[in-house]
Amino acid sequence: MVEQRHYQRAPIDLAVEFGAKGATERRAGRAKDLSVGGMFVQTDDPLPFGTQLVVHLTLPRAARPLALPAVVRWVRAGAGMGLQFGLLGARETHAITELTKAP
Repeated sequence: MVEQRHYQRAPIDLAVEFGAKGATERRAGRAKDLSVGGMFVQTDDPLPFGTQLVVHLTLPRAARPLALPAVVRWVRAGAGMGLQFGLLGARETHAITELTKAP
């Protein structure tokens, strides 16, 4: 398989909440990898392909929780969903970049 990702991904295991953009209902999942471009969320209750959503999480060493805009790019039943981030602010981009830097 050819790797097509543009950004360095970091393995991670963090609790997240997510919900469709504009909705008040949130679902639970676990972020399993993360990059400036997106993340994989392990969940039994993924949103459909193409859904715009917001992911809520707190990164290690982060002062405040983040709310990241994203879109569902793929879904694997029983496993989770791959997300592509939308426009991130400087604070969010910096926090993710720091986390994904090689040790």
